[in-house]
Amino acid sequence: MVTYTSAAMQRVSGFTTRLGAVLAAAAIVLGVLLSGCNTDPENASEVIEGQPIKLGDLLYNVQITRILNPDDPEDKAYLVGQQPPSSDEYYLGVFMRVINEGSSSAQVASDFKVVDTVGDTFDPIPSKSLFALKLGDTIHGGDELPELESTAANGPIEGSMVLFRIDAAAIQDRPLTLEIPSSDGSTGEVELDI
Repeated sequence: MVTYTSAAMQRVSGFTTRLGAVLAAAAIVLGVLLSGCNTDPENASEVIEGQPIKLGDLLYNVQITRILNPDDPEDKAYLVGQQPPSSDEYYLGVFMRVINEGSSSAQVASDFKVVDTVGDTFDPIPSKSLFALKLGDTIHGGDELPELESTAANGPIEGSMVLFRIDAAAIQDRPLTLEIPSSDGSTGEVELDI
């Protein structure tokens, strides 16, 4: 019969605990690698909200998307100058950062589109909000939008907003996709999380 001393048992127990932790960490890393999520913005043409997508020299990153409520005090700042939506419409704010990773100026997309699963499309609407992304604006090499120290950069979301008016059916026909056209003719797609 083999008897183990208390110290030997503790060494075996400690080794088993460390081995379990290492195996668990390896399983997590392997799971991420095999999940199929493309987190490389250089090669992605379709991403989910929160992942960057590079189109030309511009890196777009949708930070958050949400339905805006005209009666909410915070949302009123996003909806400056907008009429109340009809009973079957909603305002959708898509908040993002845009970085020009190139050395020369580039133009931010002006014709974003939100598309639902049945193919209905929604165009951005003009906005007078200080949080609004200026569609088609020029961004110099190395710069980003929103500009540092701007209202949008210092706001609660720290991103510029593209505003859409969508209908109630689109809320049911999710996921919604934001299409971002590039100057080279390609289109990037971001699956929105609402």
